[in-house]
Amino acid sequence: MKIGLQIPNFTWPGGVEKIGPTLAEIARTADSVGFASIWVMDHYFQIRGIGEHTEPMLEGYSALNFMAAHTQKVTLGTMVSGVNYRTAGFMLKVATTLDVLSGGRAWLGIGAGWNEQESLGLGLPFPPLKERFERLEETLQIVTQVWSGDFSAYHGKHYDLAEPVNSPQPVSKPHPRIMIGGGGEQKTLRIAAQYGDGCNLFGRLGVEGLTHKLDVLKRHCEVVGRDYNEIERTALISAQPTLDTAGLVKTCRELAAIGIQHVMLSNVPEVYAIKPLEAIGKQVIPEVAGL
Repeated sequence: MKIGLQIPNFTWPGGVEKIGPTLAEIARTADSVGFASIWVMDHYFQIRGIGEHTEPMLEGYSALNFMAAHTQKVTLGTMVSGVNYRTAGFMLKVATTLDVLSGGRAWLGIGAGWNEQESLGLGLPFPPLKERFERLEETLQIVTQVWSGDFSAYHGKHYDLAEPVNSPQPVSKPHPRIMIGGGGEQKTLRIAAQYGDGCNLFGRLGVEGLTHKLDVLKRHCEVVGRDYNEIERTALISAQPTLDTAGLVKTCRELAAIGIQHVMLSNVPEVYAIKPLEAIGKQVIPEVAGL
């Protein structure tokens, strides 16, 4: 099993001036102690449940490119980008840029999006859910087409690309891995089965809930003719309220037993202090590596 780190907030000691140096130190430490991946939320406002919407929030791909320069091994991605934040062609370009600058370590994390408040606040489009899913599928069709080397025109219901040239192309082969976020059983998991190299589920569903979601994913794979084992099954779990490394190992063992392969730890207490990351590197990552 692999362990990843999600960084969901930037409200750290020292104020705005310390965000950059602290983020760099977090990234370097996670990379050196054995984390397999680093993820940021792709939000423009802080989200409910974590903090007030006025708290600091960095643009996701800018933060990932910054961390790419401070790391060597970890993969990097958004957990996940709402499809309404960028047009399909722009999404193609920013994900490719991250992959090139990181030397082939990018994930394209993407989903249908949900945060209407930030979209209205910043003047971003927020079409109805049905349309967002249509745009999600068209975006995935476009990136897979172009990353395969086909720059021919794309004419869809929502996107019309006359000449989707993408130069440079990604370093990753055959393309940056695609992470589909969400557990919707009719649409999201079907899209994950068809297009995803990974799917991300909420660990708060528990073993029973996650087992059910994985069973649904298996059925969608059968319908679309996809090998279920080609999709990396991941779960996002919170490390709060206090860091309990023994508890994390136990949880990872339970998740591995049902087929989860990659656990992303979110809300690591006092992550800015670095020592919690070092503890996870010593007490969790080696213990679960063989699962």
